[in-house]
Amino acid sequence: MNGNRPADILNAQAARAQDLANSALDIVTTLNKESMYHSPVISAVYARIRQLAHLAYDAAAHLIDAEDVLIHAQAGLPMELGDGFLAVPSEQDARQEIGRRFTLVSQLTALGASDAVVTAEQYVAERRHYGYLPAHQPPALSRTQSSTLLAVARGEVAISNGRPWNRRELDNFSISTIRALESRDLIMREDCQLWLVDERVHLSPAGRRDLSASFAYPHPAALTTTRPAALRPSGAPKPARIR
Repeated sequence: MNGNRPADILNAQAARAQDLANSALDIVTTLNKESMYHSPVISAVYARIRQLAHLAYDAAAHLIDAEDVLIHAQAGLPMELGDGFLAVPSEQDARQEIGRRFTLVSQLTALGASDAVVTAEQYVAERRHYGYLPAHQPPALSRTQSSTLLAVARGEVAISNGRPWNRRELDNFSISTIRALESRDLIMREDCQLWLVDERVHLSPAGRRDLSASFAYPHPAALTTTRPAALRPSGAPKPARIR
């Protein structure tokens, strides 16, 4: 685990889960300041954001409990293990309980990133419908870059042994595409301490702004392939009509 103590890792992950919950509630506060019609879509957006906040808080609580079990096991301190009985958890008890808590956390947060993207798409599309356009224009990206940026937003992309890894295994992403998006400050990497990958990939603030600006953006009409009618020279007689 990169030389870090398990308790430190658990504490750091719990703090990140709490930050996520607080960020979700901050979004609710920001939306409350906006003048908008609370359509069924906007009401669903509020519900999704609040749901994410509650799930993140629950995840943080499980991680804190896992850290507590580990600390008690390491220090030989008694704690309640269920049914009101106090006992000193063994190392095996601690490992099993931490594993159980991690399973719960993964289940609580499994759809968090993808659901956040869906919620953002719904919000932007609904605002566009009522004439509120994002101030920022979407960036000019290739189709591969756009799909990779969206996959990063959904939490599907990580780096393992210097190569991108897609959790859904539906699309292949090249490291050159990752680097191209990094060079435009749209994504960023961070070391991963818990999973079987080296780095996780996230949207940068600019990436979040550019991706949200692309939601529900009207794409230009496809170029026509019909050949234009030939132009007649000026003064040329009109063709005779066949009767």
